[in-house]
Amino acid sequence: MFNYLTLTERFPGLPATPVIIEAFDYARERMPAYLFNHVVRSWIFAYQLGKLKGLSYDAEVVAISTLLHDLGLTAHADGPHRFEVNGAAVAVAFARERGFDARRCQLVWDAIALHATPSIGFLKEPEVALCGRAISVDFGAPDYEAFAQADIDAIVAAVPRLQMKREFAACACKIAHTRPETTYDNFIRDFGERFVPGYQRMSWVDMIAGGPFSE
Repeated sequence: MFNYLTLTERFPGLPATPVIIEAFDYARERMPAYLFNHVVRSWIFAYQLGKLKGLSYDAEVVAISTLLHDLGLTAHADGPHRFEVNGAAVAVAFARERGFDARRCQLVWDAIALHATPSIGFLKEPEVALCGRAISVDFGAPDYEAFAQADIDAIVAAVPRLQMKREFAACACKIAHTRPETTYDNFIRDFGERFVPGYQRMSWVDMIAGGPFSE
């Protein structure tokens, strides 16, 4: 079983500040094991991708954003919005309580709320873009190719996937089944359409055609 100390020993250079350690423990206490491992891998990918690309960024913002980005998939960030937005609100409260100013809190919110919307998030500030890109590496997205396979293998060996594909799909399907109104404009819609009987997304074509205007 890994912990913060063993990770920093295996991956020298990982930032170790009190607020990052708090975020690490906060996530571990609130997420199932497979999801916690996913967010930890995302954080390590962010650190290594930042090095590979020579990026300058706020390491605490990126760490908090990656480590807390999936709180919206748990009961600890319940709310009426899509899961990314629900999670972003809790993460910002965490950051604000630990002294982050308005600008840093905004970066945390954007990084989490937009992490599954790459067409927007990847074009924003380095912290926001790096968070989304690193998270997507754990799903095999294009930045995966920036890593040597040995580096990927080392991260997965240190932080196992724990049936990530199966568990994540089950989580997404549950949201599509129980709260479909929060899924129409994010990737959970795809799980709903593929796997959830009776799921039917809202169509903007129908909304526009049925709007209150005569022409």
